[in-house]
Amino acid sequence: MASHRRPKPAGRTRVSILTGVAAAAVALSAQSGAHADPTPTKDQVKEQVDQLNEQAEVATEKYNGAQAKQQELQKQVAELQDKVARQQAVVTEAQGGLAEIAGEQYRTGGISQTVQLMLSASPDNFLNQADALNQAGSTQSGALKELQEQQRRLDQDRTETQAKLAELESTTQQLKSSKEDVQGKLQKAQDLLNTLTEQERQALRAAEEKAAAEAKAKAEAAKAEAAKAAKEKAEAERASRDTNRTNLNAPSAGSSAPAASSAPSAPAAKPAAPAAPAAPAANGSRAAAAIAAAESKLGSPYVYGATGPNSFDCSGLTGWAYAQAGVSLPRTSQAQATAGTQIGSDISKAQPGDLVIFYGDRHHVGIYVGGGQVIHAPKPGASVRYEAASNMPVNTIVRL
Repeated sequence: MASHRRPKPAGRTRVSILTGVAAAAVALSAQSGAHADPTPTKDQVKEQVDQLNEQAEVATEKYNGAQAKQQELQKQVAELQDKVARQQAVVTEAQGGLAEIAGEQYRTGGISQTVQLMLSASPDNFLNQADALNQAGSTQSGALKELQEQQRRLDQDRTETQAKLAELESTTQQLKSSKEDVQGKLQKAQDLLNTLTEQERQALRAAEEKAAAEAKAKAEAAKAEAAKAAKEKAEAERASRDTNRTNLNAPSAGSSAPAASSAPSAPAAKPAAPAAPAAPAANGSRAAAAIAAAESKLGSPYVYGATGPNSFDCSGLTGWAYAQAGVSLPRTSQAQATAGTQIGSDISKAQPGDLVIFYGDRHHVGIYVGGGQVIHAPKPGASVRYEAASNMPVNTIVRL
């Protein structure tokens, strides 16, 4: 007979095995969690954000360059399209002249084979046919040559226009790519900052504000020292002029004093007024005006592609500041690096108003204000401020 015994319940050994497996799974899970990447520290986040901001600024200058090129190409295309329209009118007028010749021949006995060739869709083919050209009269031949020349110019203008349109399309795509690159870098930087606590973010801001305040104090001290030196120099020059006038008015040695009974002499002429201090050189005036303009924008936010007056990127600030001084600068920091005389990279040789170009690829620029400090629009998320030039690698100094 078949057995009807009930199956045995799971024994202690089986339960122990299952429990051990579960415990091992929990332990492995905890171990894998222990090996996960640790949360970056505040300093590590700052370093990564700074790198992303620098990359974003590189992309920003590419964006600026593409934008400037796009605007120039749009202008050239508009001019070429206008030129094509004018040239088309000339060709149409030349064709009209040939039509008049054809009409006159028809009225006087029909259109000749020569004129039929002249009115063909391809005047070049007609001119290549020497026999047909020899049959044409001087008036007809001249009109046809004029039409051929005007048609050649029209075709040339159209070809140039098409080339510019293709270049414009390529530049527009580059502009779009650079913009997306900038936005991607900025988003990554913001995502990293969001991993910090509010207290940590405030600490980073406080450190930057402290550094900016120290840079400002050094810049103002350098400015005060320069003003003091200029004043002392002016006073020394004025004292030297006064001494020279005294020496000129003193009686020469061996001369006798005038007799008391002598007739009164005519009133002595008034001493000449001191000469006015020489006006500062034009470059000095422009530099001072540009610095003043930049200083008036302290605290304005950095915005990529912005040229003022309420927000700026780095080359946007320098371009705007010098525009207030009557000086036009190129749009990008790379182009501004060749806008004046390069005097090397030794910051001790810089003068207030000089452009300081930073990094090997020249993607950043500021205005030197003295005391080893520059004023600049530093990076996304920051504002126009003073900063020690030594905080960034100096590529070249440009005197305008």
